[in-house]
Amino acid sequence: MKGKKVLVTGATGQVGQPFAEHHAAQNDVWAIARFGDESKKAALEEAGVTCRVVDLQTGEYGDLPQDFDYVFHFAVARPEGDNFDDEFRFNAEPTGLLMSYCRNAKAFFHCSTTGVYDFNGHNVLSEDSRLGDNHRTMFATYSIGKISTEAVVRFCAREFKLPTVIGRLCVPYGVSGWPFFHLMMMQHDIEIPVHTDAPSEYTLIHQDDINRIVPKLLDAASVPAATFNLCGQEHVSIEEWIAYISELTGLEAKLKPTTETLQSVKADNSKMQKVAGKAEVSWKQGIKAMVEAAGALK
Repeated sequence: MKGKKVLVTGATGQVGQPFAEHHAAQNDVWAIARFGDESKKAALEEAGVTCRVVDLQTGEYGDLPQDFDYVFHFAVARPEGDNFDDEFRFNAEPTGLLMSYCRNAKAFFHCSTTGVYDFNGHNVLSEDSRLGDNHRTMFATYSIGKISTEAVVRFCAREFKLPTVIGRLCVPYGVSGWPFFHLMMMQHDIEIPVHTDAPSEYTLIHQDDINRIVPKLLDAASVPAATFNLCGQEHVSIEEWIAYISELTGLEAKLKPTTETLQSVKADNSKMQKVAGKAEVSWKQGIKAMVEAAGALK
């Protein structure tokens, strides 16, 4: 992606911030967030990103332009407890308001999650797999909220004739992410929950691959919206990546088998590959880089 005017939401988040900073080198990148942490705003601006303070829940965008080529919507809010009204008000409704405001864009990318799929043991999930309340045990409203937001996105794509892609992101990681949290738990001698239906398998995708693949998916943006799993090709378990982190660091991991945690989510990226190619960062390569960046290599 070069020479485009793009908007990134969720620009202070784990995925949105490095995505915005990466693409600012060759594009006119704008970022919106509440920016409660001024240091993140400063880091984005230092990378060449134009920032505006916007609370998506209000639907008020101030002087934010409307002439973006592409919109990349990574923002997500996590309400506390079991309040589905808050879930819809914080995520589904603001997404509709954003798509209305940016209806003149050439294409819109919405970041969803493979957490929208129903439990399916250790089977691999495609875009046509059954949907369900996958993340209920850890995030009470998350999966249903993400499904509802996808429905809003599909409606807006048709209503505004806005070519759209929905990317169902599996476990993202880089210098941060779930494996990094496990590293920190190991450093502080904290038990790491894993599901009793072992192994706990997922399909990781590195931030470098997200940065490269997501813009390519816009080649398939359409009305009605097109949906893709956004993940790598390698299915790897928590047990495997923790063992590798132990090997790299010399740290001991304490695993806690339980039913009160997420079950395996293995996603098929065949459809993604046809449009954007394969993910290129192997899980061991990515984990080693993460550990090295944290200064934790033994």
